Amino acid sequence: MRAVIQRVNRAAVSVDGQVVGAIDRPGLLALVGVTHDDGAAQVALIARKIADLRLLEGELSVTDAAAPVLVVSQFTLYADTRKGRRPSWNQAAGADVAEPLVQAVVEDLRSRGLEVATGQFGAHMVIDMQADGPVTIELEA
Repeated sequence: MRAVIQRVNRAAVSVDGQVVGAIDRPGLLALVGVTHDDGAAQVALIARKIADLRLLEGELSVTDAAAPVLVVSQFTLYADTRKGRRPSWNQAAGADVAEPLVQAVVEDLRSRGLEVATGQFGAHMVIDMQADGPVTIELEA
């Protein structure tokens, strides 16, 4: 499992021109990708890192600051660009594996008392966000 997390002042994700998830105050945008052999251990590690990394102002975590998180599934985090000009997506898990695991990350974060908004799995999404810093961190579990 991979995640790219960005510190944001605000972020929203839209599908077909309609906002499906948004955070309107400082927090994190978490793009989450899943590979074939991911499971509960990877979910727990990624969720813990998203919740506890001290990335917000004053070296606070989203847990410390009670800040929101916008989680968006992102299979392209598993792009293989080593050959040619067209990325391979072979390392990205299919929807039957990935969707429940991304949802498990969301549920883990919510179980920690965090406000979590989401994108729409499998949809063409447009993300509008205002990066803060910018602070962008890659995570691997």
